[in-house]
Amino acid sequence: MTEPEALQNLLQAVATGAILPDVAFEKLKHLSFEPVEDFAKIDHHRHLRTGFPEVIWGPGKTSEQIISIIHSLRESAPIVMATRISSDVAQQLLEQIPGLIYYPVARICALKSSQIPTQQGIISILTAGTADIPVAEEAAITAELCGFEVQRLWDVGVAGIHRLLSHRDLITSSDILIVVAGMEGALPSVVAGMVECPVIAVPTSIGYGVSFGGVAPLLTMLNSCATGIAVVNIDNGFGAAILAGKILRTAARLKDRVQ
Repeated sequence: MTEPEALQNLLQAVATGAILPDVAFEKLKHLSFEPVEDFAKIDHHRHLRTGFPEVIWGPGKTSEQIISIIHSLRESAPIVMATRISSDVAQQLLEQIPGLIYYPVARICALKSSQIPTQQGIISILTAGTADIPVAEEAAITAELCGFEVQRLWDVGVAGIHRLLSHRDLITSSDILIVVAGMEGALPSVVAGMVECPVIAVPTSIGYGVSFGGVAPLLTMLNSCATGIAVVNIDNGFGAAILAGKILRTAARLKDRVQ
């Protein structure tokens, strides 16, 4: 059965009362996608299923392909977002797409709707060093585009632990923490030993030769003796923010059930 046929049958079932509207809504989450020429299939219902629309991965795509995908997404998505966009590619996109915003440190392009709902919860993002900021900003901008309040705390690594301890109030008042670190990757363990909220650790590719492009901090974070740490892939600030958002939305949903 083709997608249009499935949609028509579903609407007919609602009209005759064979399926309740709430059940139909759940089925609709898994139906819609749109081909863009011969190089992409846009998943328009991803935000219904997962809480955030499909996001464009920039590397490996031409500027023309990214522009076409953005135009397709903007018709239905409250947020259109493209990650890992270089400044040269961003300039081409900005010239072709009115209203597009470029965040150069995070390397994110976005079209924002005025209807982005505010989400419950504060996401605090920490970096061990200044060189980790681009990955941390990718997480921060992603979280803000999801509708969350974000607190930033840069350059508080373990080589000068007093810098971290001087911000204890900010850290302990957060609902979830994203901790970004390269080199030996020890900062998430220290932070997780100080707080009761979840900690999402992001290893970065910052470090000398034997850090193996981020593998060393990744292994440190995976082997942490502190509890309550989740670890995402190397340099994956975007993934950390999406995980944080899912945790906070789930917490809000559980709170609503209790009330």
